[in-house]
Amino acid sequence: MFKKNPTSVRLTLRALGYLLSYPDAQLRSVMPQLIDALQAEQALTADRMDELKAVCQHLAALDPLEAEARYVDHFDRGRQTSLHLFEHVHGDSRDRGPALIDLLQTYEKAGLQFEADELPDHLPVVLEFASTQPPAVAKEFLGEMAHILNALFSALVSRNSPYASVIAAVLEVSGQRVQSVALTPEPPMDEVWAEPEAFGGCSTQGQSKPDQPQPLHFVRTPRAERAPEGVSA
Repeated sequence: MFKKNPTSVRLTLRALGYLLSYPDAQLRSVMPQLIDALQAEQALTADRMDELKAVCQHLAALDPLEAEARYVDHFDRGRQTSLHLFEHVHGDSRDRGPALIDLLQTYEKAGLQFEADELPDHLPVVLEFASTQPPAVAKEFLGEMAHILNALFSALVSRNSPYASVIAAVLEVSGQRVQSVALTPEPPMDEVWAEPEAFGGCSTQGQSKPDQPQPLHFVRTPRAERAPEGVSA
């Protein structure tokens, strides 16, 4: 039975955040407890619960190394599927720093001290924070990120990732519509991580193209700074 207005979403948000964490041995060992927590609050539809049970069964059945490798492949190889939410908006620009500071201040204003190993915009961290708030506040907080979550959901669907169901559950418990959105194509990983060509000819690299004159720069040493005769500089 599905409750449209559950009195609590604390366990649901924490369980979803845990499902989005690195699938080490500890996480895989508590899959049954996560399902129990999700069922206890009845904050998700029956269909969504079936999807999450399938995700847990899938992760539990995988070889441990395979589960971990797939997690890295899903979330650490491209901006579209990053669990760092502000990376979707700001990328590596300078604007991300102030956004992270604002988020930290949100945590502090709620009386919480941030001590996670991850950045404050990491989705499991965001969900744990939301779980500490009253349901209405948690839903409003997560609702402000719905456009990012839908983009993340869409990217995971395009990769046939079972984790898409977890993101859909986050949107659902937040009272937001789950929908696919258009994605901006990303350059191949080989291009993103490619080393710059040696002596590429760019003047900002301080090198000239092959077969081109190499500029030399002379700087006059002030008389007062010249070394005395007989003393090596």
